[in-house]
Amino acid sequence: MPQRTVLVVLFDGVQSLDVTGPVEVFAGAEQHTPGIYRIRTASLDGAPVRTSSGLTLVPDQALADAPAPHTLLVPGGRGTRRPVRDARLTDWLRVRGPRAERLVSVCTGAILLAEAGLLDGRRATTHWAYCDKLARDHPSVEVDPDPIYVRDGHLYTSAGVTSGIDLALALVEEDLGREAALAIARHLVVFLRRPGNQAQFSAQLAAQTARREPLREVQQWINEHPGGDLDVESLAARAALSPRHFARAFQAETGMTPGRYVDRVRLEHARRLLEDTADGVEEISRASGYGTPEAMRRAFVKALGTAPAEYRRRFRPAPTPAS
Repeated sequence: MPQRTVLVVLFDGVQSLDVTGPVEVFAGAEQHTPGIYRIRTASLDGAPVRTSSGLTLVPDQALADAPAPHTLLVPGGRGTRRPVRDARLTDWLRVRGPRAERLVSVCTGAILLAEAGLLDGRRATTHWAYCDKLARDHPSVEVDPDPIYVRDGHLYTSAGVTSGIDLALALVEEDLGREAALAIARHLVVFLRRPGNQAQFSAQLAAQTARREPLREVQQWINEHPGGDLDVESLAARAALSPRHFARAFQAETGMTPGRYVDRVRLEHARRLLEDTADGVEEISRASGYGTPEAMRRAFVKALGTAPAEYRRRFRPAPTPAS
C-alpha cells in the first residue's frame, strides 16, 4: 500500500486535542504498519501557533510549502470563528481542499470548510453547540446534529473534541482493517471505537431541564424507570396535567416531545446494559421498556445503524483473563 500523507492544518486558537488526538491515532497506525502514513503539520506562515488552552504547537512547515496530502485534516477551536480567523486560511482551503483524497474536519473545523464552500450540498456535523450556527450561516449545508461523525463521499466531519479520535480510528480501519484499529485503540486506552452515528451526548444532556417541579419530577421518573409505563397519559397523570397540556408544556420546557425523550432514555439505558452487563438481549429489552428483542433491534437500527448484538460486540469489554 502506498504511503499516505496526513496534513494537519494549524492556526492560532486551535483546540489542542483536535490536533493531538487524531495525530496520535495515525502515529499509532504508523508504528503498527511502518510506512503507511506520513504525518505533517503546517500553519499559514510556518510559525508556531498558540492553542486555545495556551499550549504552543510548532508546525513542520508553511501551508504554501506543504505536500499534496492524501488526508487533509482541519481541526476546530476558537480560531475558527470570526473575527479571529485569518481569511488566508479559508482561501487556502478553498483551493487546496478539493485536491485531497480525504477531507476531514474535527469539531468546529467544519466551520472553516463551510466558509471555504467545501460543504455546499453536503451532509455534515460539528460540535453540538455550533450545529445551529453552521446551519444558519450556511443553509446549503445539510447539518446533522446527532452523530459523532458523518461521511459524505470523500468528506468526513466530526463532532466535538474526542470524536476526532473516533473518526481517525475509523479512517485507519478503512486503510488497515478492523484489527489494526482495535490494536491502536487498546494502546491509547480508548477502549473501542464508537460508530459514527452514535449520539453526541446523552438524553439527559440533550434535553433541557424543565423549569417547573412537576415536569422535572417526571423527567427524573423517566430516567429511573425506563421499563415502566411511559405513555403520555401516564406521565401526564404523574404531573397532574391533562395529556395535551402536559405534552405541550414538556416540549416547551425541555426542547423535545415526551415520546422522543422516552425513546432516548430507553436507548441509552439499553446501551449501558449491553456495554456493562452480561444480561441477555431479551432481558435487556424488557428492562429498557422495549418489550421484545425485535422492538429493541428496530430502535437500535433506526438510531444507531447497528443491531444490539453488533453494538455489544463493539463496546463491551473483553473478559479479563484469570490470573
